[in-house]
Amino acid sequence: MHRVLVAGASGYAGALAAELVRRHPSLELARVTARTDAGRRLDELYPQYGVDFVLEEPAAEDGADVDAAIVAYPHGAAAPVVSSLREQGTKVVDLSADFRLHDLDTYGRWYGEHGAPVLLDEAVYGLTELHRDAIAGADLVANPGCYPTASVLALAPLAAEGLIEDVVIDAKSGVSGAGRAAEEEMAVVKETDDAKPYKVAGHRHTPEIAQELAQLSGGNGASADFGGLTFVPHLMPFDQGELVSCYVRTAEPVDPARLLSLYEERYGDEPFVEVTTEPPGVSGVRETNLCRIHLALNEASGRVLAFAAIDNLWKGAASQAIQNLNLMLGLPEGEGIS
Repeated sequence: MHRVLVAGASGYAGALAAELVRRHPSLELARVTARTDAGRRLDELYPQYGVDFVLEEPAAEDGADVDAAIVAYPHGAAAPVVSSLREQGTKVVDLSADFRLHDLDTYGRWYGEHGAPVLLDEAVYGLTELHRDAIAGADLVANPGCYPTASVLALAPLAAEGLIEDVVIDAKSGVSGAGRAAEEEMAVVKETDDAKPYKVAGHRHTPEIAQELAQLSGGNGASADFGGLTFVPHLMPFDQGELVSCYVRTAEPVDPARLLSLYEERYGDEPFVEVTTEPPGVSGVRETNLCRIHLALNEASGRVLAFAAIDNLWKGAASQAIQNLNLMLGLPEGEGIS
């Protein structure tokens, strides 16, 4: 059994991560910590989970008696916690954005000053289907954001062939994607049965998507410069789930047979990616680690249409963290999440 700390367990993703660790056959939930709600039992905050642990105040020695940690703090707050844990030799999966971007200047433009820049070179981007071997040998993994998880998986086969001339990503997420801090605002969206775009001038997940697409297309892996990318997120009046619709102008014509072949070759052996014959919906992947992808060709425009659905709290956060942690600890990749 590998002892695991979940830091930041009072948030949506952290609480789910604690539940997934608790019921994992090869992991032992050692402790849950939180900057807020310390002293409360986690199953009082989240009765749907069976975690009867008391949330503890974070402490400097939190990594001393554990093998690994999942850190679920917001960007900025996560970096010093991750740094302390790594100094104690603890393997870390970080759910924040602090270690996703390889380039320090790019991070600074989107998030501000970095709290532990010396760790950037150590961090591996945790999109398992793209970086499986590197993750297996890593001590620090940056769990992807939910939008980049769905978007990059939807576009990776095209990017790897250099076929993306430009792409519009129309992304829709349930209210849980905004996090626990925005509960009241999100409740209004649900009560009014509303839907709306937000951060249309530039969402922080844009450079993360650009970085991975650029690397797939033959870039140096440190660049967040991928021309022709437009990303617009939308908030939808349901709890969990995420759907991205990607409209791609290709660098050369792609017929339906080649298109399907590209995706089947890349994802045919992937346990958590399914290429489907019908467009996916969010309800079909709820509370799973699955990403379902559907492809179509718009003959009038010549654009390739790629759709991907995930559960933003699972594959977009907590269960993907377990997928990565399994690899880091030498466990079967799907253990505890299949």
